[in-house]
Formats: sequence, C-alpha cells, structure tokens
Amino acid sequence: VQLQASGGGLVQAGGSLRLSCAASGRTFKSYEMGWFRQAPGKEREFVAYIDWSGVLTNYADSVKGRFAASRDNAKNTVYLQMNSLKPEDTGVYYCAVSRRAGSRSPYDYDYWGQGTLVTVSS
Repeated sequence: VQLQASGGGLVQAGGSLRLSCAASGRTFKSYEMGWFRQAPGKEREFVAYIDWSGVLTNYADSVKGRFAASRDNAKNTVYLQMNSLKPEDTGVYYCAVSRRAGSRSPYDYDYWGQGTLVTVSS
C-alpha cells in the first residue's frame, strides 16, 4: 500500500485547507483510514478517522466541529477538510491505513504516507 498526501501549505488563522491522500491498491474501498499530525517537538497525535464506507468518522476533541474527513472510493482518495484553522493546528499531517476499525492509536496503523506540512500563521 502506498499513500501520497498533498494539499498542505501556509494559511492564516481562520482560513481553510483541504488535504488529500491518494492510495494505491485495488482494495482501497476496504481500508480503514486515519489522519494524524505531528507538530515540531511533539509526538504524533490522532486527528480523524474514517471507516471504509465513509459513514463512520471520529475526531480528536481539538478539531471536532472544524475538521471533516471524507473519502471517494472510486478515486482511491481520502480527504480532510480543515476549517477555522488555528496556529496550534500547525504540523505535518499524515494519512494512514488502520488494521483496527475506529482506532485512534498510531500503533494500529500499518501504512503511512509521507506527510504534508500545514502552517497556520496568527
């Protein structure tokens, strides 16, 4: 499985970005997917999860109501729409494939993309 994240950039606080994660593999539609982020000097943290169907999602409290995960299985792509961005949202964002439905632990994720940098200025 190969994952390619994109869509990061520099944005002012209050702005929006949409991240994309393109995946290889004919079984993409069965993948449980997650988004994580890592700020400088900090550990990688859970941001969002989306199940194989796109129906079930869950979010870290810090992003709930501002971020939304979605997916297009026909395009082998998952998305993370990020609104009302804050400086504390700055970090490298990773998409990943989980072997465990609903997991928020990075240890349950087996395949990771290379990450895309999001910088939110105040």
